[in-house]
Amino acid sequence: MASESLSSSVNAKDRAASILETNGFILSATIGSGSYATVKSAYSQVHKTKVAIKIVSKKKAPDDYISKFLPREIQVVKLLKHPNLVCFIQSIETTNRVYIAMELAENGDLLDFIKGHGAVPEAQTGVWFHQFVDGIEYCHQHGVVHRDLKCENLLLNKNNVLKITDFGFARNGMLSADSNRPKLSETYCGSYAYAPPEILCGIPYNPMLSDIWSMGVVLFTMMFGRLPYDDTNHKILLHQVQKPPVFPPGKNVTEDAKDLMCRILSPAKRRIQMDEIRKDHWFKRIAPKVNKKLSVQNKKESKVEVVEPEAINNDSTKSKQGGTEKGALDWKPEKEEKKKKATNKTKKETTPQ
Repeated sequence: MASESLSSSVNAKDRAASILETNGFILSATIGSGSYATVKSAYSQVHKTKVAIKIVSKKKAPDDYISKFLPREIQVVKLLKHPNLVCFIQSIETTNRVYIAMELAENGDLLDFIKGHGAVPEAQTGVWFHQFVDGIEYCHQHGVVHRDLKCENLLLNKNNVLKITDFGFARNGMLSADSNRPKLSETYCGSYAYAPPEILCGIPYNPMLSDIWSMGVVLFTMMFGRLPYDDTNHKILLHQVQKPPVFPPGKNVTEDAKDLMCRILSPAKRRIQMDEIRKDHWFKRIAPKVNKKLSVQNKKESKVEVVEPEAINNDSTKSKQGGTEKGALDWKPEKEEKKKKATNKTKKETTPQ
């Protein structure tokens, strides 16, 4: 019986490899796994670079994930193209599996970085938070809300550029056609530790303001090396989020940074929006020295100066990769951009996004 099971597993792996090879992907090591999905690194013969392949088992995954959330995720990421979003490349569906090819983020997720290094220095926090704002603002401008922003869903590529991933709870079409205002949502999703008071109270909410709250939780976690709220007890959590955040003593965090966190982690009626974040004193003060914002049409990697607190282990890639069917085949891997840069001696300029 055991030998039959082993044989079946080997055959399944062979079939997966054969299907992917037909589409130009050569499978390599497993870099993450869950209850119904595995993520493997692979080499794309089309792009001449390493990518990530998420393999979802239809037999093991919940029915609502296969019928609702996975198709919605694929639909959303096909619409999006930004330097601070993990780039979807292609999806392949068979009778038993869905294969999703996407950009590989070699340096793992932000949560593991914080666990390994502690609180992120202010200069590096500024770089990553600017990239975070750029990516989410782009989503919101296109009517897309993420609804599951957390440190685990923020990846770092080999140049330590922040990449937003996991659009499983995302929705598009969330701007009203007549007023261009966000539509209210009644789906209460995401992680408790990153959820705003309105979600915890179970009332209809503005999902864009909800994303901004989650961004504030991420900012706090980067600067203090710990979450601002205790999510082990719902009653205590609900009490905590309705008050200003409590800052741990002994941390060298500037007052203007604390002020921004307080303005974000506020009740929905007083919570600042994306344009107000961009005008904030700390946000402008901590702006990276080089911040090349790219337009939607620009296919190049974001060339933002990255301040590295410590060397990062390039083998810490996690399974939080997002994906979709053929879409971004015009994606240019970073090494190609480096070749172009080497031949271009012109002075760098900042272009508006």
